[in-house]
Amino acid sequence: MKCGLCCCCLVIPIAVSIVIALVLTGFLDDDPNPPEIQDGWWGKGEKTEDDLSLKGIKIMVTDSIIDDLKERLSKTRYFDSLEDANFNYGFSVDYMKEVVKYWSEKYDWRKAELELNEYKHYKTQIEGIFIHFVHIKPDVKEQDIVVRPLLLVHGWPGSFYEFYKMIPLLTKPQNGLVFELVLPSIPGYGFSEASHKQGFDQVDTARIFHKLMTRLGHQSYYVQGGDWGAAITQYMSILYPQSVLGLHSNMFQMEMGGKALLKFFIAAMLPSAILEEQDIPKIHPIWDKLAFILNEVGYAFLQFTKPDTIGMALSDSPVGLAAYILEKFSTCTNPGHRDLPDGGLTKKFTLDELLTNVMIYWTTKSVTSSMRLYKERVWSDQTSDMGRYKVRVPTGIAYFPHEIPFGCAPLLFTTNAKHLLQYTNMPTGGHFAAFEEPQLLAADIWKFVEKAEEFHKKHNADSNT
Repeated sequence: MKCGLCCCCLVIPIAVSIVIALVLTGFLDDDPNPPEIQDGWWGKGEKTEDDLSLKGIKIMVTDSIIDDLKERLSKTRYFDSLEDANFNYGFSVDYMKEVVKYWSEKYDWRKAELELNEYKHYKTQIEGIFIHFVHIKPDVKEQDIVVRPLLLVHGWPGSFYEFYKMIPLLTKPQNGLVFELVLPSIPGYGFSEASHKQGFDQVDTARIFHKLMTRLGHQSYYVQGGDWGAAITQYMSILYPQSVLGLHSNMFQMEMGGKALLKFFIAAMLPSAILEEQDIPKIHPIWDKLAFILNEVGYAFLQFTKPDTIGMALSDSPVGLAAYILEKFSTCTNPGHRDLPDGGLTKKFTLDELLTNVMIYWTTKSVTSSMRLYKERVWSDQTSDMGRYKVRVPTGIAYFPHEIPFGCAPLLFTTNAKHLLQYTNMPTGGHFAAFEEPQLLAADIWKFVEKAEEFHKKHNADSNT
């Protein structure tokens, strides 16, 4: 039976075409003002007054904790490995035996403490919990050097230690500018106290870190982050545009809504029709990207649902904790590392560096509280709502080629950044950019901030005319 030319045959494709045109031209864009976020209280019991003082601290672990660790390492129970599996089934048991031997016999936590304490550490109480941060003020004697505060925020399973390689690169003046660095630990991570109440999410972290910066006397500052740090700094930029001078992200969150879904669908099916050539590998082939995600996100579903269950195991076994964390530093640095016997871990990092990051979780018993941030994110109305709002501050994005698929927005999906001053396709690097490619990331931050400074000069000049 043949279909004759009827109204439906004409109206449906015309209607679809109109909707597509409206969406792609931005006619249906919604650009609401950011919400006002209420203060929280995350301490034990009823709300009391915060201790506003800044307390200098040193990272010091008791001998009993180190002795207990070595005893646990000596009693590790291993299982048989699969032939030629490498890291395709997770962390290789054969390589873990080498890691444990090094950890037990050669790794020196006391040496790591000296490295960590090279810079000044502090704690201060905000909304009932003590927030840990490293504070590095540049040694500037020249009168004409402009000092700009820069907040660097880590993610999971990282720590403030990820940024240590970048500190010397950011605290030496360039072109009349230098940074004063603030490296906080996310609440529940490392040396920052965890929330004692349910519901603490990335928006709450953004508010607390803004309070931290203002408590340090910074009414305006720059922010940078990857992973959860990218979400937190993006939320800070949305909520406090009067304070955030600029956002630099190596995991910028894609725009949300119907327009984004339509663009994603077209990019997946007909990439050359909508994507720039350099962006096609970030989306296409879509099925390969989705397969990678499905193979890699098992940990996230555990943490989205029952973090305390897996946390019980990881808090009791240092080898289990190391396998769980270090496997991410393999695959998320380069997916091809799954096919290597050592997971490619020492291609970009040393075992000392990797184990120091693990030790920050082990010595503080913080892995469970760190994973809870995933569950709170999934079930939080306020974090879900943040996808509606645009970033109105100057923005710079660094796209590293081995970033988790869809973990950082290709250029096409960055229209929620109203003032995108810089978008850099990096030549190499993955998810842990500051830890893996500190020179590339630091150089990109410098270039972005110089552009942001010019943006503000022009904006201020225009406002005064």
